[in-house]
Amino acid sequence: MRDQASLREQVETWNRLTADTTDALELLEIAEETGDTDVLSEIEDEAQDLTKRYEKLEFQLALAGPYDHNDAILSIHSGAGGTEAQDWAQMLLRMYLRWAERRGYSTDVTNLLDGEEAGIKTVTVEVKGLWAYGYLKAERGVHRLVRISPFDASARRHTSFALVEALPLLNDDIEVNINPDDVRMDVFRAGSAGGQHMQKNSTAVRLTHIPTGIVVTCQNERSQLQNRESAMRVLRGKLYDIELQRLEEEQARLKGRHVEAGWGNQIRSYVLQPYQMVKDLRTEVETSNVEAVLNGDLDQFIEAFLKQPKSGSK
Repeated sequence: MRDQASLREQVETWNRLTADTTDALELLEIAEETGDTDVLSEIEDEAQDLTKRYEKLEFQLALAGPYDHNDAILSIHSGAGGTEAQDWAQMLLRMYLRWAERRGYSTDVTNLLDGEEAGIKTVTVEVKGLWAYGYLKAERGVHRLVRISPFDASARRHTSFALVEALPLLNDDIEVNINPDDVRMDVFRAGSAGGQHMQKNSTAVRLTHIPTGIVVTCQNERSQLQNRESAMRVLRGKLYDIELQRLEEEQARLKGRHVEAGWGNQIRSYVLQPYQMVKDLRTEVETSNVEAVLNGDLDQFIEAFLKQPKSGSK
């Protein structure tokens, strides 16, 4: 029913655009016959609006993956570099929360591990809204920051790294076979601030998927059951992503193209000193307005990546 509603909305949107375009063309013919300049001016404005609506719909065609319309699970992990990298991970979290807010998406932090002095070591966020995964999959990879360190008394320039992961939040009707015997659950007291309830009771949950070694932790909900459900959603998404990566690697092997994954492949650089620049290394899109980007203005990077051939295949 969800898929049917989504498809119906898409068809109706295209039909409305077609009808509005037909009406504008008919009105244009009448205005040209009568020489009504006021109407011609109005039609010119309407044509610009129709063009924008068409371009927006055309871009959505790039989101052709089977789960692009799903909600997303976004994870950020600080890289090597201690406090510097942990602070960078927190900056990225703020950036993505601002981006989600700008798009009208809702967000829910399901797991967060603070750094020792500042920032965060890792965080997992559920981002809910139409096309959330379709957009956020463009952000997967290593993000690099270059700046004068606020934690260095000598004010030296530092380079920090953080890894961003995006997974689809799979609905219950999507089959991802998880054998209960393959999952070990450990419970413990939540380590982050959460009031007396979280301190007295073992509500935090750690799931270990034995065949793959995947470990998922959730501690931000008030009950053990809620944390287990959140952790299972993340685990399902991770297992789905592993299968996608396996298929992608196999396709690359058959085509003779070697694809490297990991920390060596940063997708984007954010430079604050000695100059200001954000540059996506995959699309060559860049901007000097670093403040706007860190405040969530990411669409130019996401759209450029998704418009590349086969970038929306997942």
